[in-house]
Amino acid sequence: MKTYFSLKRFLKLSSANPAPEPTALTPRDMLLADIEKTQNALEIAYSNFDNVTDPDLIDCYIYEVNSALKRYRFLLQQASLMQEQEKPDTPKDDFLPEHELVSQLCPIPSSLSVHQN
Repeated sequence: MKTYFSLKRFLKLSSANPAPEPTALTPRDMLLADIEKTQNALEIAYSNFDNVTDPDLIDCYIYEVNSALKRYRFLLQQASLMQEQEKPDTPKDDFLPEHELVSQLCPIPSSLSVHQN
């Protein structure tokens, strides 16, 4: 089983700039962070699925991929609801369609595909 690590955190920590003061995260920031974590988990699950041959591990990663996809859909629904709540005076027609909201908030890498159940 391969493990993948993101260098983003290491590069940010090793930069010459001092770390900014920690600020309270807004619900929107937390949601975006959850979406990013879920995208990473989905990439890892797909990658692990592609690299195993044992039938039990194949089943395991199928469940992981499905779980990450369900969480991803849930988070996107939450983002859509949050967008509606942020602009209560705007007519319904002015909201972005879900696929545009998704592409703005969290672009899916071209190597991944989201399957609908």
